[in-house]
Amino acid sequence: MSTTTRDSILPSTSRRAGTGALALLEDPHRNKGTAFDSEERRRYGLEGLLPHSVETLDRQVERVMQHLDAKSTDLERYVYLVGLADRNETLFFRTVMSDPKRFIPVLYDPTVADACLAFGHIYRRARGLYITREMKGRVAEVLRNWPERDVRFICVSTGGRILGLGDIGANGMGIPIGKLQLYTACAAVPPAFLLPVLLDIGTSNDALRADPLYLGVRERPLSERELDELTEEFVQAVQEVFPGCCIHFEDWKGTDAIRMLDRYTDRVLCYNDDIQGTASVALAGLTTALQIVGSRLTEQRVLFLGAGSAGLGIASMIVSAMQVKGLSQNAARARISMVDVDGLLEPSRGDLSEAQRVFAHKATPSKDLAQTIEAFKPTVLIGVSTAGGAFDRRVVETMARLNQRPIIFALSNPTDRAECTAEQAYAWSDGKALYAAGVQFPAVTLGGETFHPGQANNFYIFPAIGLAAYVARPRRLTNECFIVAAEASADQVGPELRDKGMLFPSQSNILETEVTTASRVAEFMFDNGLAQAERPRDIRAWIEAQLYQPRY
Repeated sequence: MSTTTRDSILPSTSRRAGTGALALLEDPHRNKGTAFDSEERRRYGLEGLLPHSVETLDRQVERVMQHLDAKSTDLERYVYLVGLADRNETLFFRTVMSDPKRFIPVLYDPTVADACLAFGHIYRRARGLYITREMKGRVAEVLRNWPERDVRFICVSTGGRILGLGDIGANGMGIPIGKLQLYTACAAVPPAFLLPVLLDIGTSNDALRADPLYLGVRERPLSERELDELTEEFVQAVQEVFPGCCIHFEDWKGTDAIRMLDRYTDRVLCYNDDIQGTASVALAGLTTALQIVGSRLTEQRVLFLGAGSAGLGIASMIVSAMQVKGLSQNAARARISMVDVDGLLEPSRGDLSEAQRVFAHKATPSKDLAQTIEAFKPTVLIGVSTAGGAFDRRVVETMARLNQRPIIFALSNPTDRAECTAEQAYAWSDGKALYAAGVQFPAVTLGGETFHPGQANNFYIFPAIGLAAYVARPRRLTNECFIVAAEASADQVGPELRDKGMLFPSQSNILETEVTTASRVAEFMFDNGLAQAERPRDIRAWIEAQLYQPRY
């Protein structure tokens, strides 16, 4: 892979210091701060503009850590780290990648929820592109304003359904920014190839539109027809301006998310992380849980609380995985049932979408979750409802009475939207539950035994998918790619971790985990004719040679 060296993008020695030197210190991609050595300071007109000491990158990280330790909240740490990324990208990623277990919760879930709510108030500098309705007819022209010509990934959101926060419009830009930072922090995808985009289509959030510091369009959202037209222009403009770029759809309103994935999945290189990434990480945790209990996927009965895009995505991927293991599609669907805010999905419901109807099996109508559990007798309970506390004591106790090791996933986030906490799941099941949440809960000690809840967070999946796509240059991303990623993640949870009830690999060495998963996915791409890159002799070594390394 050809790379651009740092020296090739530094100012010409023929330029005077002044604005050129200051521009260098303000450019996050080129700035080295106090790490510019004496010769570089002379060459680029930096003498006198920096303190005398020449520091190593590790010494700079030490100072950053002291700054972070002095902050009292993770939101303050988030703001500081975003500012650091704006000043010195290399130092930012060196810091974050030095301790991913510490910094992932700061850069992303759960802290990013608070950051998005306050986005207009903590805004410092534009990162990415904002596409509005006024740009219709000129989207390709706007995309060309981005200074990088080789963009491999665009993470695009409308802000229509951010985490469990609902429609927060342009404040949702914190999500594409954060997601792409995790491509690099977790899987070492070079940041120069990543572009966050916010389709600012307006917001239904009255409080935001009334906030004087809100930065987005202060109008109601576009109609479905207008959104479809703008999205079609955007997708086609990406093909024109950034050929081969993968479009990562993120946090669109549920109906929009499903419609866009159905429309574009076979037309362009794209995926929806809320649907496919969430499904993959849930399947990964379920696979590990079944290894612990010694049971097969095709024997499970899965009940969902929540029948939106995330729930339907997980259900569909479990069906696909069951089919791979020998069940027919109908037999697999029969092992899955769903409950939404209006109760059990069953045939008498006249309000179901086409995607929901395939999971609406003949049953007595019910709005009582515990009663539904008694009737359906699930072995697995998955919450994607954003209804905090919905898995109450009665629900968990019913699951524990029906199953020797009930599998309970409370995947809604942020923290206060989790269907139950880890402590509740373990306490109400007398320690029998195999539990994971969308956020990281601390370990729980109960009766002298310590339980380690898993975090079913998409960062185990989408950075690895991104890395595999970055190197293999696939024509399309299929559901099978995400099933392979799920199995690869589960295979990295060894016996020692499983004995502790852990369902996902340790976050401490996330890069190793992601590279292993990406290697499996890339191999699948080559084996199935998806990849356009030339197949190397050693896929893992080939991938490792292309990883981003934060160094000057």
